Amino acid sequence: MAQRRASRRRMETVASGVAELVPDPDRDTAFTLLLDGAPQSHVDLADPEYLQFEYIRRMAAALDLMAEPGRPLRALHLGGGALTLPRYLAATRPGSAQRVVEIDGPLVEMVRRELPLPAQAGIRVRVADAREAVEGMRDGGYDVIVLDVFAGARTPAHLASLEFAQQLARVLDPAGRLIANVADGPPLKHARAQVATIRAALPQACLVADAAVLRGRRFGNLVVLAGRTPLPVAELTRRAAGDWFPGRVETDLDRFAAGATPVPDATAVASPSPPEGLFGNRK
Repeated sequence: MAQRRASRRRMETVASGVAELVPDPDRDTAFTLLLDGAPQSHVDLADPEYLQFEYIRRMAAALDLMAEPGRPLRALHLGGGALTLPRYLAATRPGSAQRVVEIDGPLVEMVRRELPLPAQAGIRVRVADAREAVEGMRDGGYDVIVLDVFAGARTPAHLASLEFAQQLARVLDPAGRLIANVADGPPLKHARAQVATIRAALPQACLVADAAVLRGRRFGNLVVLAGRTPLPVAELTRRAAGDWFPGRVETDLDRFAAGATPVPDATAVASPSPPEGLFGNRK
């Protein structure tokens, strides 16, 4: 069995580093995508509704609460990886029109070849820089934007500015929502700045994360849900609390941001690097 799993392991050099597909030891049809050793995605080809990473489950919960169950959505995914959430949305909301923007063309080809998409999934993948792609899109074209872009283990600076947040708001439907993955650790300086930046463009917002991450005690993922209309905070809170790894919803973002101000292009920086050894036990 171990030899069979090892034979299914794939490693290639892509534009953003070394990509590796590692078979899941507990699920025969599942794989983890690593980029330079950092886990980027987990996909079960036979069960796209199975989501291994807790922050992805929190993003999926926000997608579930976008509209009544099963209703198709117009979705834009910035950052592709192994296309975990596009596959999930195609399974839970058939007929959704989905566009994925991923800058790494060789990675896209690897994923298409090794982890093929279901037939009639309605997922279109474009190889491009996320910001350049968004700037060329029409106003109000999407119900939801999922922002989960990492160059290695860091979000690039040009995707962390007020000008970019305003572009995201422009291409969202007036009732649409942004679901953004922000990675940070103590003292949460980057996360606080990103909350202030996103709220300047989309004022209705909340955070979902592990309580220790929200309190600035360890490095992790914070999911920002933002829009122009009231958010489903009560249901999101219930789902986060009932997860395998319970999370917490933070709505007092004035307190969380603690005086942080929106970050313009001129001073935007990439998200911080994860602590050394953070992913050592996840390979």
